[in-house]
Amino acid sequence: MTDGTGVRLIDPVALGGGRVLYAPGVRAGGWVFATGHMAQDYGAGIAAEVLRPGAPHRTGSKRGREAAYLFDAVERVLAAAGSVPARIVRTDQYYSSVAMVPPFQAARRRRLGALIPPSTSIVQRGLLLPGAELDWQVVALAGDEPEVRHLDDAALRARPSSGYSPALTAGSFVFLSGNTAMAQGDEPRRGGVALAALIEEGLQWGGEPLRREAEFIVAKRLLPSLAIAGAGPDDVVKAQIYLTEPGDYGVLAEVWREHFGDARAALSIIPCAARGLAPIGGRIEINLIAHPDGASVDAGVAMPFAGQAQAVRAGDLLFLSALMAADADGLKPEAAVDPRQPWFRDGAEAQADIILDAAEALCAAAGTTLANIVRAQHFLTDLGAFYAVHRAWRQRLPGRPVPFSAVEVPAPLPVPGATVMMDLWVYAPAPQ
Repeated sequence: MTDGTGVRLIDPVALGGGRVLYAPGVRAGGWVFATGHMAQDYGAGIAAEVLRPGAPHRTGSKRGREAAYLFDAVERVLAAAGSVPARIVRTDQYYSSVAMVPPFQAARRRRLGALIPPSTSIVQRGLLLPGAELDWQVVALAGDEPEVRHLDDAALRARPSSGYSPALTAGSFVFLSGNTAMAQGDEPRRGGVALAALIEEGLQWGGEPLRREAEFIVAKRLLPSLAIAGAGPDDVVKAQIYLTEPGDYGVLAEVWREHFGDARAALSIIPCAARGLAPIGGRIEINLIAHPDGASVDAGVAMPFAGQAQAVRAGDLLFLSALMAADADGLKPEAAVDPRQPWFRDGAEAQADIILDAAEALCAAAGTTLANIVRAQHFLTDLGAFYAVHRAWRQRLPGRPVPFSAVEVPAPLPVPGATVMMDLWVYAPAPQ
């Protein structure tokens, strides 16, 4: 499916009796996106070949089959877009179960070999497909140019079980894996976290736990990873930060501004499940994208954190900060449901409408359109709200499938009363 936007949708499908239009893949310029992949038979839930209900143990484990199914599905998208697995530059995994991580990582090793692209793995409360344990998302390059370069450094190398590259370059873009304060090598540790990132055991005060951990990640993981790619903090154009403790939102925003400045990078701060990170004692995970020519986009959209960029354009991509139906004073009144008449409005759909208003304004300010959406991540405190949110998309882009994912995250979101957060990437080619 191709139109005049320069974006080609790959193998779009109608779900739920045709009420939800989904794009499993998108080709936009030289980019390929596969978003929201689960082990899904689009007409019947989880694929029978994954469940094998009559003989579930005959061909290994359900989780192993689920991982293989996902690789097959994503490889089909890549092939249809003129790409191959070796051209993958970033992957994101949302798990509903920690037990799914080892089978997926083993499958990834078999399929991708020694060159594992930068990866972010997060455990969340739930996925859109009941019984699924992984929502997989991939960003790749089509064709042969630019070169994809995996960068290595012994001090930054991931554990052998995961094995991802600490940094990868693709032209002017630099992709960094999701980084935690997980102890590496011989680093002393507690709860899997490097002791240097923790307050000394037995002390009632000695710093803020989140600040200690975040500053360790910045100094010992992120800045060195950027450096091996020839980049620095001023080059960061997009960041996703996952927190296990909602009380850490404000402290994290302070730390971010201190190290990366105001309005330089599109920033998304997302809650995740307790014990949802690789180190069981970890509170935070951060992934980054850098580019030397990022340009902030201003459409007058109020952001939840002071100094937060609304969006950043880098190359031919527009990265939006995570959007909620909020302004500087909190949840917008028009997003609220009147408790005296609660059944006359859907609060999630109202929030999605406000978010998409903001997204359209930012796209227009960057010289692109929401129809050029290439990756639409939804973080919902209740997956039951997804259909209402998708109705808002259907009103904006009638008849056009959306490359979406949706996961259930623990409440609260950073804005009290908000239940819908979107993290959007949009294709924004330079004017001809």
